[in-house]
Amino acid sequence: MSSRFETLSHRRAIVDRRALADRIAALGPLHGAEGRKRMTPVLKEALEAGRAEVSRRLIAYPSRGLEAAAGQAYLVDQILRVLFDATTQGLYPLHNPTAAERLTLIAVGGYGRGEMAPHSDVDIGFLTPWKQTPHAEQVIESMLYSLWDLGLKVGHSSRSVDEMIRQARSDITVRTALLESRLICGDAGLYEEACRRFKAEIQKDTHRQFIADKLAERDARHRKMGDTRYVVEPNVKEGKGGLRDLHALFWIGKYVHDVQRATDLVDAGLFTRQEYRQFHRADNFLWAVRCHLHDITGRAEDRLTFDVQRQIAERMRYADRPGKPRVERFMQFYFLQAKTVGALTGVFLAHLDERFAARGHRFGLPTIRRRPRRLNGFVLDRGRLALPHDGFFAEDPVRLIEVFQLADRYELEVHPLAMRAAARDAKLADEIRNDPRANALFLDVLTSPRDPELVLRWMNEAGVFGRFVPDFGRVVAQMQFDMYHHYTVDEHTIRAIGLLSRIERGRLREDHPLASTVAEQILSRRVLFVAVLLHDIAKGRGGDHSILGAGVAQRLCPRLGLSAAETETVAWLVRWHLLMSATAFKRDLSDFKTILDFCETVQSPERLRLLLVLTVVDIRAVGPGTWNSWKRQLLSDLYEAAEEVLRLGHKQRGRGERIAAKQARLADALGWTQENFHGHVRRLPEAYWIAEPDDVLAINARQMAKAGDAQLSIEAAVDPDRGATLVSIYAADHPGLFYRIAGAIHVAGGNVIDARIHTTRDGMAIDNFLVQDPLGRPFDDPGQLARLNRAIEDALANRGKLADRLVAKPAPRPRAEAFDLQPNVLIDNRASNRFTVVEVHARDRPALLNRLAHALFQSKVTIHSAHVATYGERAVDVFYLTDLTGDRIVAPARLKTLEKRLLGAATGETMELAA
Repeated sequence: MSSRFETLSHRRAIVDRRALADRIAALGPLHGAEGRKRMTPVLKEALEAGRAEVSRRLIAYPSRGLEAAAGQAYLVDQILRVLFDATTQGLYPLHNPTAAERLTLIAVGGYGRGEMAPHSDVDIGFLTPWKQTPHAEQVIESMLYSLWDLGLKVGHSSRSVDEMIRQARSDITVRTALLESRLICGDAGLYEEACRRFKAEIQKDTHRQFIADKLAERDARHRKMGDTRYVVEPNVKEGKGGLRDLHALFWIGKYVHDVQRATDLVDAGLFTRQEYRQFHRADNFLWAVRCHLHDITGRAEDRLTFDVQRQIAERMRYADRPGKPRVERFMQFYFLQAKTVGALTGVFLAHLDERFAARGHRFGLPTIRRRPRRLNGFVLDRGRLALPHDGFFAEDPVRLIEVFQLADRYELEVHPLAMRAAARDAKLADEIRNDPRANALFLDVLTSPRDPELVLRWMNEAGVFGRFVPDFGRVVAQMQFDMYHHYTVDEHTIRAIGLLSRIERGRLREDHPLASTVAEQILSRRVLFVAVLLHDIAKGRGGDHSILGAGVAQRLCPRLGLSAAETETVAWLVRWHLLMSATAFKRDLSDFKTILDFCETVQSPERLRLLLVLTVVDIRAVGPGTWNSWKRQLLSDLYEAAEEVLRLGHKQRGRGERIAAKQARLADALGWTQENFHGHVRRLPEAYWIAEPDDVLAINARQMAKAGDAQLSIEAAVDPDRGATLVSIYAADHPGLFYRIAGAIHVAGGNVIDARIHTTRDGMAIDNFLVQDPLGRPFDDPGQLARLNRAIEDALANRGKLADRLVAKPAPRPRAEAFDLQPNVLIDNRASNRFTVVEVHARDRPALLNRLAHALFQSKVTIHSAHVATYGERAVDVFYLTDLTGDRIVAPARLKTLEKRLLGAATGETMELAA
């Protein structure tokens, strides 16, 4: 038995090899394929019993990941040994083997290391001294068939020793797999010969190349996985900060120093004893998570998705805390371990760098031109800030901040060994939090005109950031358990600061033309950077993070050196950092009271500019796909409307003047006769002219004229400025028109993101929908548009059962079911002078808009506009309503009934879909 499993307790409870071999022997003589089939059920029973025992131990001791991984490898070892003996001695015995007929079975890769998750591949190799003999072919083929019959996924190779050496020389993957090889059974002398030749012919004098290859392989893997360790659905095996990164360190240590176990990395001088403990803790935890993942899903699953995060948190016995559910506490610990892996990688590579890269380029790092050898007492080591001696930070703890400020100012890297010392001495930051010099240096880094994102990330990796700003330390590795936020809070914040820096430098003018222009006009530059740092700093505290964050800002800003006026502005920005997006995305911007209410809170043009840029970077930093041209258009519309009000001191052209100006512009654009144009104007109510922008007014006018007396006209045109397709429907008005159209658009594969509903004075409806595909792009494929037209025509003509087609439509976000999200209906009669505003929060589900619109139809109300937004698994639908006489809905009984119907539709309790 391999010494690798000596620490595994009660091994025979997992599998008793001798008892299993006796059971195989009791079957009687076994020959060929028939014998193989007879012994397979016995092996399968032992395998399943062993897996059940490993699983039982994992549930009983949920944090012992390495023990579970070793238990699984031990189980497979014993099954293979029994199978090898039964095959070579029973099925295909060889009584007088020659030297050429020797055969060895080895474990390679992670299995060779003695670590396996419950559904990992079984990576094995068959070694022969020379060309394969017929007997070896028989044995190998029979064993593979047996393993497949057991339901194992096998990665296998069969090579002579010469072939093994040749392939290892040319293929880094083969070389890495063989590096961790381990004898399972067979001819031990042949295995020893293969090991000797591997060291002499492959490892010797190829250390530098192997390190470079493994680092290049790691970088490619990180790019594929998103290149950050802070994605909220990480890949435990392949992701940045995952098991593969730890394995890469061990591979390199083994290749260079021939270490046999991870603990030997300390003797090799690559880790301190404390760093090895961190390595072991991370390795153990990540293996526990991976084993739970496999056990829960019943397959080789390595992505930690939302639907299993909650189950693993429960299995690993995390408990809820005020403001922080167990799943978020579990994931925070996961990200802290991933962060540890990153720090260990830096230290490890620094040691290798010292040994192998003294001449020429450093591993994985760009060459930096030569600099002076000293800088404020720090040493420059090949373009990197290093420490003159180990106690340098302890002599003056302000240097913990200064090292990063100098790195930013002179565009240098911090030497990994200096990073190690900073991480070790990070607690000294407690002593200098109120030191004016330290705070001034930190503010220099935060507001740097160069690349503050990079240097702040270094500070965070070293743990100095969270110790110097303890409120930030509370959100390090803090995840938000939802599908909207892609990163942890600290990663989101640092990304937002980087985006602000790039916008300020004009690097994102094409994506953010308004924000780039506005950033140039901002007078309170450092206020904006501090506000971006603090906008989410109070998340996970069990209250409104905007209000709590404003309190943090009032305490922290004076410490950083901001004036009382600057502190007040930062606190205001943190308190209201969600105001602009909520107003733009959930309210009708054509309702002038919306603009006035917004301006009443904002109060000044400078605050408006600050709030716009903060809103843009906050949304962009949430993750890929959260920013689109539709959001840019809405924010731009709100900014321009608010700017006009603030600039004119809350005086605005009257409603009549605005309508007249719009109509005059439309008349110029259309070039119609005066009689035709006035006829068109008379048909449409005042609200229509206020609600629709100039381009939509022109589209509608031409469509209505072209339709003439027809009862239905559908037109669709891509609107690149809004990042959506404008679908205009001109039809005879009748009750339920809106919910039928909403259902038809869903059936055709579209998502409604905005809708305005109008009725002409002669009983026709002109409804404008903005539609995107499920990925947030314009709905513009000719096939899609044809389906859309057909679906709307069928729905309005009542051809076919719309409800059946909606039920058949699959859920666009099945993962949303992993979240507990209680629906909520908010009814507000103060947000508008003319409408009752209803806001519905619910889990995003198929045909939700159709259900809600049907509930409104049943409530006998008129929908004037609808604003639809999704935030991951959460849908927020806002409706502007009146009763059938055009008045706001104020009767308490009606409001209660309306709320009840909408809640029923949001929860899916009202199961009948609008037919």
